[in-house]
Amino acid sequence: MGNAMKESLAFGTSVLQSQPFSVLLGAKLVVFAEGHAEIQIPINDQLKQQHGFVHGGVISYAADNALTFAGGSVLGAGVVTSEFKINYLRPALGDCLIARAQVIHAGKNQAVCRCDLFCTDSEGERLCATSQGTITRLGSPSAENTQV
Repeated sequence: MGNAMKESLAFGTSVLQSQPFSVLLGAKLVVFAEGHAEIQIPINDQLKQQHGFVHGGVISYAADNALTFAGGSVLGAGVVTSEFKINYLRPALGDCLIARAQVIHAGKNQAVCRCDLFCTDSEGERLCATSQGTITRLGSPSAENTQV
C-alpha cells in the first residue's frame, strides 16, 4: 500500500472513529481508496434480532456508511447520504459483516454508489444484502439556513 493510500485510510479511519455509533458497533474501515470503501463489523449477540440474524438496522448502517465513504472518496470529506435503498437477500449469519461499496457514477456534487454486504464464517463469504444510494456534497450554509 502506497503512502497516499495509507494516508487516505488513516483519514477515513479517523472520520469513522469520530462517529459514536460506529464505535459502539465496532465498525472498522479497511478500504478507503478513490471510488471504493469497505467497512467490517464483528458480529456479536448484541447486534442480532430475535431469530438470531444480524439486525436489519445494523446491515442498513453498514450499507449507508460504506456508500458515503465511497462517495466521499471522490467528492471530498463534506458529504451526506441523500437517499439509499437496500434489498435484504438472506439472513445475515456468521462472524463478520462486510460492506463493500463502489462509485458507479460521480458528478461535481453527487455520486451514485452501490454496496454489497456479506457475512463471513469458516466457509467463506455469503451475500446477504445489496444497496444503492446517492451521496451528495454539502454546500455552504446560506443565511436563510442559519437562522434559528
